[in-house]
Amino acid sequence: METTMLPAIVQVLPGDDFTVYAYCNDGAVRLLDAKPLLELGGIFESLKDPAFFRERLTVMNDTVAWDIKGNRDETCCIDLDPCVIFRTAPIVDDPLENVI
Repeated sequence: METTMLPAIVQVLPGDDFTVYAYCNDGAVRLLDAKPLLELGGIFESLKDPAFFRERLTVMNDTVAWDIKGNRDETCCIDLDPCVIFRTAPIVDDPLENVI
């Protein structure tokens, strides 16, 4: 019987210009461009603040998320569908690979 691995994000790192490096459970690092989300407004409005974007970025619910209240409440976050990240964000080199 074949098992299917469910997509999950295990680590995140903020990049430049509202991007996120998403470290995935398949070993890949994907680069998510979050700028299109900012244009949607609504729940994503708070992400327009660069400090909020970088400081509240985390992994919650096995995916890229922003902790709205800063209390690690997984029911009060902005979290993205990991399947969409796996399908749309390109695989890139690990930005931490050559950091000493």
